[in-house]
Amino acid sequence: MQTFRAASPMEQFEIINLVDLSLGSIDISLTNSALWMLICTGAIIIFFAAATRRAAIIPNRLQSTAEVLYEFVSDLVRDTIGTEGRKFFPYVFTLFLWILIANLFGLIPTLPGLPHAAHTFTTTSHLIVTLALSMLTITIVIVYGFWKNGFKFLKLFAPSGVPPLMYILLVPIEVVSFLSRPLSLAIRLFANMFAGHIILKLFAGFVVSLVGAGGFLSVMGLLPFLGAVAVTALEFLVAFLQAYVFAILTCIYLSDAAHAADH
Repeated sequence: MQTFRAASPMEQFEIINLVDLSLGSIDISLTNSALWMLICTGAIIIFFAAATRRAAIIPNRLQSTAEVLYEFVSDLVRDTIGTEGRKFFPYVFTLFLWILIANLFGLIPTLPGLPHAAHTFTTTSHLIVTLALSMLTITIVIVYGFWKNGFKFLKLFAPSGVPPLMYILLVPIEVVSFLSRPLSLAIRLFANMFAGHIILKLFAGFVVSLVGAGGFLSVMGLLPFLGAVAVTALEFLVAFLQAYVFAILTCIYLSDAAHAADH
C-alpha cells in the first residue's frame, strides 16, 4: 500500500548549496536563495525589456502593465516625498518590484517529485534578506539626510517648538524610534511571508495525511484543501500589500530626510 508523507512545514525555508564555491576561506556558494534572487531580478529585466521593446502610443498588454506599475510608484513617490522625491524613484520602483516579484514567485507551487533543490523558494521569508533591504533603505536616509541638511538633520530627533524640559524625554524616544525603523521594516515583511507559508504548508500537510488515511478521512481532506485555496488567495493579496507597505514606508523615511530641517 502506498504511503503518503507530508514534509515538515519548516523544510521549505531550508537553504541548500546548489554550486559549491569559495573565495579563499570565504564561502560564496550559489544557494537556492541566491538563485531565486537572480531569477526574480532576471524576470523583472526581461519583462520591462519586452514591454518597452516596441513602445507605442497605443500600448499593448505588456506595455500597459509596465506603465501602470510605473505610474503607481511614481504617484506614490510624488505624493509622499514631493517633487524632490523624483531622484529616489528608481530606487523605490526597483525595491517595490523586486519585493513584489519575490513574494509572488514564492507562491508558485512546486511539481511533485522534484528534488528539494528544484523547489520554489521565497527569499523574502528570510529575515537576513529583508534586513539587508531595510538597512540599505535606512543607510540612504541617513546619508541623504546629512548631505542635504547637514547637522540640521538631527532636528528630526529634536523638533522645534517643544518646551526645553520635554527634550529630555522626547530625544531618546525619537532616537529609539528611528533606530527601530529598519527592524520594523524587515520583521514586518519577513513575518508575513514566513507565517503565510507556514499556514499553507500546514493545510497541505493535513490534505496529504487525510487522503493517505483513506476511507471517510480522505473525504474530510476536502476541508483543509478549501482552507489552502482560501489562504493562497489571501497570500496573493498579502504579497502585494507587503511590497506596497515596504515602499511607502521607505518613501516616508526619505521624506523625513528631505525635510528634516523643517522640523
